[in-house]
Amino acid sequence: MVGRARIYVCGVTPYDVTHLGHAATFVWVDAAERVLRRLGVQTEVCRNVTDVDDVLFDAATRAGAHYDRFAAVQQFHFERDMDALGVRRPMHEPRAHTYVPQVVELASALLEAGAAYESGGGVYFSGAPALERSGIFRDEAVELLRQNGGRVDDPNKRDPLDQAVWQPSVEGEPAWPSPWGPGRPGWHAECTAMALSTYGPALDLHAGGADLRFPHHAYEAAQAEAATGVTPFARSWLHVGTVRLGGEKMAKSTGNLVFVSDLLGQVDGRVVRTLLLDRAWATPWDYAPQLLARAADRLAALHAAAGQPHSTGAGEAYVLDALVDDLDVPTAIDRAIDAGGSAARELVQVLAL
Repeated sequence: MVGRARIYVCGVTPYDVTHLGHAATFVWVDAAERVLRRLGVQTEVCRNVTDVDDVLFDAATRAGAHYDRFAAVQQFHFERDMDALGVRRPMHEPRAHTYVPQVVELASALLEAGAAYESGGGVYFSGAPALERSGIFRDEAVELLRQNGGRVDDPNKRDPLDQAVWQPSVEGEPAWPSPWGPGRPGWHAECTAMALSTYGPALDLHAGGADLRFPHHAYEAAQAEAATGVTPFARSWLHVGTVRLGGEKMAKSTGNLVFVSDLLGQVDGRVVRTLLLDRAWATPWDYAPQLLARAADRLAALHAAAGQPHSTGAGEAYVLDALVDDLDVPTAIDRAIDAGGSAARELVQVLAL
């Protein structure tokens, strides 16, 4: 890749503290961006904040706080965790509540393109293009939507696969004016509008957890392409493998979470960063405490190698080649430990270890 790399990563919905599954995505994006910069590519990272969302509203109500104040506090905790993990602050950090007018424009564009329809005070994107690009069967798609707040039983829809670009707000939810009545954006439309507003009709790398592949990323891309006529919306995708605990994906709904702040109370942030990076980025994996100890040992060995005055073998290029080859961090660490010296120091610097 030459020139400029425009990177968009789906950020957090700020309703709880950061768990290891969240952190994995942002650490991998940070590593990819650092490698690109080392190769001389000018990078821009946009990481959104989804601060208009059902789960955030519910959490704020339970806490007895206004949703935007509640989100601001949770965002502070998230940014503190990211700083401890060595994740660089993004160049762009759009917040959904400030991009409501852009979602209204997106809804109008989709209506004009014939890709959406009005119903019951809302605007719905026809889901067929998202299903087609997903490569999964209809029944599975409907179930995934059901699990991810897709409101498949919404009576205003023509099809359960259709998704709200604009939806009426219920009592207690914030509402903004629109040509279709007061309401708020749909989840997928928020990211579509923020990405298009930041980068225009296309970007180079879109990142997020593997669990966002469908429905979120499929609908986001399908909406962007329908509204602009430009394909592909994203030239490349980085879907980071799911972090599990006891064989189940870490999720607030199941309560099987390992919080980054808890790990940072035990070890340096670079150990947690090594834990997340010392593996194939797309492969799902199960967290266990012994893996944290292994990461500490790997990091200590890398630092010891970096303390050697000279490298042996092919040196820095041999290490960087592994990173260029699909971000193969485990091989890069192995090579850096073997070579030592400047080769190990180069890897420590590039990956912020």
